[in-house]
Amino acid sequence: MQQPVAAYLDGGQRLHLQHGPIDLIIGVDAKTPSARARAHEAAIHRFQDTLEVLVRELPYLRTRLSPDAPEPTGPVARRMTRAARVFAETHFVTPMIAVAGSVADEIRATICAAAPVDRVYVNNGGDISLHLGRGAEFCVAMASVEGQSLGRIRFGCESGIGGIATSGSKGRSLSLGIADSVTVLAPTAATADAAATLIANAVDLPDHPGIRREPANELQPDSDLGTRLVVTDVPLLHMAECDRALAGGRALADQMLNARLIIGAALHLQGQSELVGDAFTEHTQIPEKMDA
Repeated sequence: MQQPVAAYLDGGQRLHLQHGPIDLIIGVDAKTPSARARAHEAAIHRFQDTLEVLVRELPYLRTRLSPDAPEPTGPVARRMTRAARVFAETHFVTPMIAVAGSVADEIRATICAAAPVDRVYVNNGGDISLHLGRGAEFCVAMASVEGQSLGRIRFGCESGIGGIATSGSKGRSLSLGIADSVTVLAPTAATADAAATLIANAVDLPDHPGIRREPANELQPDSDLGTRLVVTDVPLLHMAECDRALAGGRALADQMLNARLIIGAALHLQGQSELVGDAFTEHTQIPEKMDA
């Protein structure tokens, strides 16, 4: 296995950490330059064995999680399990559903413990863990795989948002649903990661003859989804079909919002959008018209 790589960006303003599939961009606004340096050093040190420790527990992390499953050993694995366990009674989940967000949360927590910081973001391939001090803000843009703007959201520490994650059939992960993308705001990146995946799965038209699906393990032999059918192609849909598919995802997002698991969600499918939660409806600018 290759060794972890660390590199400074923008004259030391940002930090890039990479090891295997983990690719982090880290930004730290600290009280002093020395505090930022300590934060970066702590992140680099913590990152050294992150992937190695995860790999040791992969058989457990790829197994369906039951509500009474034992806790794993590694700190990131424990974050993954806690985030997934919330949904285990009602959904098929493995701890892998929260892996990207959990890695980001672990590095963000390490930074916050190492130095006084005003703002921290750890972006793990689009799943972002955040710390916002008083007066700090964060702005994130949503875009389709093709680069089309899906809007932006700006928020501060009073929002309670500590994590952002996106999932969907056009992303880098396999999806059981047909959403182009679902972006979720939650208290942690691990929870946002799990919730985005499940909401994206719920945006679906199970009986549509034009939607192509293949067993997950034929596309990725080591997928934790096994033989479950994942979406590989979605034809152009009628507006009413998009509405029906989005309604399934919205219903699940509303349940999560009412249970206070998430703070907001934005669901997108072929030019149509559904926004859930005040965080999105009050602070997001969505283009008035998006081409299909």
